[in-house]
Amino acid sequence: MPTANPDQENELFAEVDPSGRFGRYEELLGRGAEKMVYRAFDIAEGREVAWNQIKLSRFHGDSFIINKIYSEIKLLKNLKNDNIIVMYHFWKDCEKNILNFITEACASGNLREYRKKHRHVSIKALKKWSRQILKGLDYLHTHDPCVIHRDLNCSNIFINGNVGKVKIGDLGLATIVGKNHAAHTLLGTPEYMAPELYEEDYTELVDIYSFAMCLIEMATIEIPYSECDGIAKLYKMVTAGTKPQALNRVSDPELKAFILRCIGQPRARPPAAELLKDPFLSDVVSYDEN
Repeated sequence: MPTANPDQENELFAEVDPSGRFGRYEELLGRGAEKMVYRAFDIAEGREVAWNQIKLSRFHGDSFIINKIYSEIKLLKNLKNDNIIVMYHFWKDCEKNILNFITEACASGNLREYRKKHRHVSIKALKKWSRQILKGLDYLHTHDPCVIHRDLNCSNIFINGNVGKVKIGDLGLATIVGKNHAAHTLLGTPEYMAPELYEEDYTELVDIYSFAMCLIEMATIEIPYSECDGIAKLYKMVTAGTKPQALNRVSDPELKAFILRCIGQPRARPPAAELLKDPFLSDVVSYDEN
Protein backbone atom coordinates (compact mmCIF):
# COMPACT_ATOMS: atom_id res chain seq x y z
CA MET A 1 0.00 0.00 0.00
CA PRO A 2 1.83 3.17 -1.14
CA THR A 3 2.25 6.15 1.20
CA ALA A 4 3.77 9.60 0.84
CA ASN A 5 7.01 8.33 2.39
CA PRO A 6 6.99 4.57 3.06
CA ASP A 7 10.36 4.46 4.80
CA GLN A 8 9.44 7.19 7.25
CA GLU A 9 5.99 5.65 7.81
CA ASN A 10 7.41 2.23 8.67
CA GLU A 11 9.78 3.77 11.23
CA LEU A 12 6.74 4.90 13.24
CA PHE A 13 5.28 1.42 13.43
CA ALA A 14 6.33 -1.46 15.66
CA GLU A 15 4.85 -3.81 13.06
CA VAL A 16 3.03 -3.72 9.71
CA ASP A 17 0.53 -6.34 8.55
CA PRO A 18 1.40 -8.53 5.51
CA SER A 19 -0.81 -6.44 3.20
CA GLY A 20 0.96 -3.22 4.22
CA ARG A 21 -2.36 -1.52 4.99
CA PHE A 22 -2.25 -1.55 8.81
CA GLY A 23 0.55 -0.38 11.07
CA ARG A 24 0.79 -1.17 14.78
CA TYR A 25 2.17 1.30 17.33
CA GLU A 26 3.78 0.29 20.64
CA GLU A 27 0.99 1.95 22.64
CA LEU A 28 -1.11 -0.63 24.46
CA LEU A 29 -4.85 0.10 24.60
CA GLY A 30 -5.84 -2.92 26.64
CA ARG A 31 -4.68 -6.24 28.01
CA GLY A 32 -6.72 -9.33 28.83
CA ALA A 33 -6.13 -12.95 29.79
CA GLU A 34 -6.43 -13.96 26.16
CA LYS A 35 -5.10 -11.02 24.18
CA MET A 36 -3.37 -7.67 23.83
CA VAL A 37 -4.84 -4.63 22.04
CA TYR A 38 -2.63 -1.95 20.50
CA ARG A 39 -3.27 1.42 18.89
CA ALA A 40 -2.84 1.11 15.14
CA PHE A 41 -3.40 3.00 11.91
CA ASP A 42 -5.23 2.18 8.69
CA ILE A 43 -2.94 3.69 6.04
CA ALA A 44 -5.47 3.22 3.23
CA GLU A 45 -8.34 5.01 4.97
CA GLY A 46 -6.32 7.39 7.16
CA ARG A 47 -8.01 6.36 10.42
CA GLU A 48 -6.97 4.96 13.77
CA VAL A 49 -7.88 1.33 14.44
CA ALA A 50 -7.24 -1.30 17.13
CA TRP A 51 -4.77 -4.13 16.51
CA ASN A 52 -5.73 -7.23 18.53
CA GLN A 53 -3.40 -10.16 19.20
CA ILE A 54 -4.31 -13.59 20.58
CA LYS A 55 -1.34 -15.76 21.58
CA LEU A 56 -2.29 -19.19 20.30
CA SER A 57 0.47 -20.78 22.38
CA ARG A 58 -1.82 -20.25 25.37
CA PHE A 59 -4.00 -23.09 24.07
CA HIS A 60 -1.08 -25.56 24.31
CA GLY A 61 -1.31 -26.85 20.76
CA ASP A 62 -4.98 -27.83 21.05
CA SER A 63 -5.69 -27.75 17.31
CA PHE A 64 -9.45 -28.12 17.82
CA ILE A 65 -9.68 -24.95 19.96
CA ILE A 66 -7.25 -23.03 17.73
CA ASN A 67 -9.14 -23.95 14.54
CA LYS A 68 -12.43 -23.09 16.23
CA ILE A 69 -11.20 -19.61 17.22
CA TYR A 70 -9.83 -19.06 13.72
CA SER A 71 -13.03 -20.14 11.96
CA GLU A 72 -15.21 -18.11 14.31
CA ILE A 73 -13.17 -14.94 13.73
CA LYS A 74 -13.72 -15.53 10.00
CA LEU A 75 -17.47 -15.51 10.57
CA LEU A 76 -17.32 -12.51 12.93
CA LYS A 77 -15.73 -10.46 10.16
CA ASN A 78 -19.10 -10.59 8.39
CA LEU A 79 -21.11 -9.19 11.32
CA LYS A 80 -22.60 -5.78 10.50
CA ASN A 81 -24.48 -3.87 13.20
CA ASP A 82 -24.35 -0.30 14.55
CA ASN A 83 -23.75 -1.57 18.09
CA ILE A 84 -21.03 -4.10 17.27
CA ILE A 85 -17.38 -3.15 16.78
CA VAL A 86 -16.44 -3.71 13.14
CA MET A 87 -13.70 -6.22 12.31
CA TYR A 88 -11.75 -5.14 9.22
CA HIS A 89 -9.09 -7.77 8.70
CA PHE A 90 -7.42 -10.81 10.30
CA TRP A 91 -4.43 -13.07 9.69
CA LYS A 92 -2.24 -15.58 11.50
CA ASP A 93 1.44 -14.89 12.17
CA CYS A 94 2.74 -18.46 11.85
CA GLU A 95 6.26 -17.55 12.98
CA LYS A 96 5.10 -16.05 16.30
CA ASN A 97 1.99 -18.27 16.56
CA ILE A 98 -0.23 -15.20 17.02
CA LEU A 99 -3.67 -14.53 15.59
CA ASN A 100 -4.01 -10.85 14.65
CA PHE A 101 -7.21 -9.00 13.85
CA ILE A 102 -7.95 -5.35 13.17
CA THR A 103 -11.07 -3.68 14.56
CA GLU A 104 -12.48 -0.17 14.64
CA ALA A 105 -11.40 2.03 17.54
CA CYS A 106 -13.82 4.07 19.67
CA ALA A 107 -12.62 7.56 20.57
CA SER A 108 -13.48 7.45 24.28
CA GLY A 109 -12.24 3.93 25.02
CA ASN A 110 -14.13 1.38 27.07
CA LEU A 111 -17.14 1.98 29.27
CA ARG A 112 -15.29 1.05 32.48
CA GLU A 113 -12.68 3.77 32.10
CA TYR A 114 -15.24 6.23 30.73
CA ARG A 115 -17.50 5.69 33.76
CA LYS A 116 -14.60 6.19 36.16
CA LYS A 117 -13.76 9.44 34.40
CA HIS A 118 -17.37 10.68 34.49
CA ARG A 119 -18.70 9.82 37.92
CA HIS A 120 -22.02 11.67 37.67
CA VAL A 121 -24.19 9.82 35.15
CA SER A 122 -27.98 9.95 35.14
CA ILE A 123 -30.34 6.96 35.04
CA LYS A 124 -31.46 8.26 31.64
CA ALA A 125 -27.90 7.91 30.29
CA LEU A 126 -27.63 4.39 31.73
CA LYS A 127 -30.87 3.51 29.97
CA LYS A 128 -29.55 4.82 26.64
CA TRP A 129 -26.36 2.80 27.00
CA SER A 130 -28.41 -0.25 28.00
CA ARG A 131 -30.64 -0.03 24.93
CA GLN A 132 -27.63 0.02 22.64
CA ILE A 133 -25.94 -2.93 24.39
CA LEU A 134 -29.17 -4.93 24.18
CA LYS A 135 -29.59 -4.07 20.49
CA GLY A 136 -26.10 -5.39 19.85
CA LEU A 137 -26.84 -8.57 21.83
CA ASP A 138 -30.15 -9.05 20.03
CA TYR A 139 -28.32 -8.88 16.70
CA LEU A 140 -25.75 -11.47 17.82
CA HIS A 141 -28.32 -13.81 19.38
CA THR A 142 -30.73 -13.75 16.43
CA HIS A 143 -27.95 -14.06 13.87
CA ASP A 144 -27.88 -17.29 11.86
CA PRO A 145 -25.92 -18.99 13.31
CA CYS A 146 -26.42 -17.62 16.83
CA VAL A 147 -23.37 -15.85 18.30
CA ILE A 148 -22.76 -15.92 22.07
CA HIS A 149 -20.32 -13.27 23.27
CA ARG A 150 -19.41 -15.13 26.52
CA ASP A 151 -17.16 -12.38 27.87
CA LEU A 152 -19.33 -9.27 28.02
CA ASN A 153 -18.10 -6.76 30.60
CA CYS A 154 -17.54 -3.01 30.80
CA SER A 155 -13.94 -3.30 29.60
CA ASN A 156 -15.08 -4.59 26.20
CA ILE A 157 -18.04 -2.30 25.67
CA PHE A 158 -16.78 0.82 23.91
CA ILE A 159 -18.10 4.36 23.62
CA ASN A 160 -17.76 7.43 21.45
CA GLY A 161 -18.48 9.86 24.26
CA ASN A 162 -19.08 12.92 22.12
CA VAL A 163 -22.26 11.34 20.71
CA GLY A 164 -23.00 8.68 23.34
CA LYS A 165 -22.63 5.83 20.83
CA VAL A 166 -22.02 2.45 22.49
CA LYS A 167 -20.63 -0.67 20.79
CA ILE A 168 -19.89 -4.21 21.92
CA GLY A 169 -16.35 -5.37 21.19
CA ASP A 170 -13.89 -8.18 21.97
CA LEU A 171 -15.75 -10.73 19.90
CA GLY A 172 -12.57 -12.70 19.25
CA LEU A 173 -13.59 -15.28 21.87
CA ALA A 174 -17.28 -15.43 21.02
CA THR A 175 -18.74 -18.78 20.09
CA ILE A 176 -21.00 -19.79 17.24
CA VAL A 177 -23.68 -22.31 18.15
CA GLY A 178 -26.17 -24.42 16.24
CA LYS A 179 -29.95 -24.42 16.23
CA ASN A 180 -30.23 -25.70 19.80
CA HIS A 181 -28.19 -22.65 20.95
CA ALA A 182 -26.18 -24.84 23.36
CA ALA A 183 -22.47 -24.32 24.03
CA HIS A 184 -20.00 -26.26 26.19
CA THR A 185 -16.74 -24.34 26.57
CA LEU A 186 -15.62 -22.50 29.72
CA LEU A 187 -14.35 -19.01 28.86
CA GLY A 188 -15.06 -15.56 30.26
CA THR A 189 -14.38 -13.04 33.03
CA PRO A 190 -15.33 -14.78 36.33
CA GLU A 191 -17.14 -11.83 37.96
CA TYR A 192 -19.46 -11.56 34.96
CA MET A 193 -20.02 -15.25 34.25
CA ALA A 194 -23.49 -16.74 34.68
CA PRO A 195 -23.71 -19.79 37.00
CA GLU A 196 -24.46 -22.14 34.11
CA LEU A 197 -21.24 -21.06 32.35
CA TYR A 198 -19.29 -22.78 35.14
CA GLU A 199 -21.25 -25.94 34.40
CA GLU A 200 -20.18 -25.63 30.73
CA ASP A 201 -23.76 -26.11 29.50
CA TYR A 202 -25.40 -22.86 28.47
CA THR A 203 -27.15 -20.75 25.83
CA GLU A 204 -26.95 -17.12 24.66
CA LEU A 205 -28.77 -16.08 27.84
CA VAL A 206 -25.41 -16.10 29.65
CA ASP A 207 -24.84 -12.77 27.87
CA ILE A 208 -27.99 -11.35 29.50
CA TYR A 209 -26.60 -12.25 32.93
CA SER A 210 -23.29 -10.56 32.02
CA PHE A 211 -25.22 -7.52 30.79
CA ALA A 212 -26.84 -7.27 34.24
CA MET A 213 -23.39 -7.35 35.88
CA CYS A 214 -22.37 -4.55 33.50
CA LEU A 215 -25.40 -2.55 34.63
CA ILE A 216 -24.31 -2.95 38.25
CA GLU A 217 -20.87 -1.62 37.37
CA MET A 218 -22.32 1.19 35.26
CA ALA A 219 -24.53 2.25 38.18
CA THR A 220 -22.02 1.88 41.04
CA ILE A 221 -18.57 2.11 39.38
CA GLU A 222 -17.81 -1.11 41.24
CA ILE A 223 -16.94 -4.48 39.72
CA PRO A 224 -19.46 -7.10 40.90
CA TYR A 225 -18.24 -9.61 43.50
CA SER A 226 -15.19 -7.48 44.31
CA GLU A 227 -15.75 -8.67 47.90
CA CYS A 228 -14.45 -12.10 46.84
CA ASP A 229 -10.73 -12.66 47.44
CA GLY A 230 -10.37 -15.53 45.00
CA ILE A 231 -11.95 -17.58 42.22
CA ALA A 232 -13.02 -20.37 44.60
CA LYS A 233 -15.07 -18.01 46.78
CA LEU A 234 -16.52 -16.29 43.71
CA TYR A 235 -17.52 -19.64 42.20
CA LYS A 236 -19.19 -20.67 45.46
CA MET A 237 -21.20 -17.43 45.71
CA VAL A 238 -22.28 -17.38 42.06
CA THR A 239 -23.32 -21.04 41.89
CA ALA A 240 -25.19 -20.65 45.20
CA GLY A 241 -27.15 -17.74 43.74
CA THR A 242 -25.70 -15.17 46.17
CA LYS A 243 -26.01 -11.67 44.71
CA PRO A 244 -22.98 -9.35 44.60
CA GLN A 245 -22.76 -6.76 47.38
CA ALA A 246 -22.56 -4.01 44.76
CA LEU A 247 -26.22 -4.70 43.90
CA ASN A 248 -27.16 -3.29 47.32
CA ARG A 249 -25.61 0.01 46.27
CA VAL A 250 -27.94 0.37 43.27
CA SER A 251 -30.24 3.04 44.68
CA ASP A 252 -32.84 3.30 41.90
CA PRO A 253 -35.57 0.67 42.61
CA GLU A 254 -36.61 0.33 38.95
CA LEU A 255 -33.03 -0.22 37.83
CA LYS A 256 -32.51 -2.78 40.58
CA ALA A 257 -35.67 -4.66 39.56
CA PHE A 258 -34.52 -4.63 35.92
CA ILE A 259 -31.12 -6.08 36.94
CA LEU A 260 -32.77 -8.81 39.01
CA ARG A 261 -34.90 -9.75 36.00
CA CYS A 262 -31.72 -10.27 33.98
CA ILE A 263 -29.96 -12.50 36.53
CA GLY A 264 -32.79 -14.92 37.17
CA GLN A 265 -32.64 -18.64 36.45
CA PRO A 266 -31.70 -19.34 32.82
CA ARG A 267 -35.21 -20.44 31.79
CA ALA A 268 -36.72 -17.31 33.37
CA ARG A 269 -34.10 -14.95 31.95
CA PRO A 270 -35.60 -12.87 29.11
CA PRO A 271 -33.87 -12.53 25.73
CA ALA A 272 -32.52 -9.16 24.60
CA ALA A 273 -35.50 -8.49 22.29
CA GLU A 274 -37.88 -8.85 25.23
CA LEU A 275 -35.77 -6.66 27.52
CA LEU A 276 -35.81 -3.89 24.90
CA LYS A 277 -39.58 -3.75 25.41
CA ASP A 278 -39.30 -3.60 29.20
CA PRO A 279 -41.08 -0.57 30.75
CA PHE A 280 -37.79 0.44 32.37
CA LEU A 281 -36.39 1.32 28.95
CA SER A 282 -39.58 2.56 27.31
CA ASP A 283 -39.08 6.25 28.12
CA VAL A 284 -35.74 6.66 26.29
CA VAL A 285 -34.33 6.18 22.83
CA SER A 286 -30.67 5.36 22.26
CA TYR A 287 -28.25 7.35 20.13
CA ASP A 288 -28.99 5.52 16.89
CA GLU A 289 -32.76 5.89 17.34
CA ASN A 290 -32.62 9.68 17.64
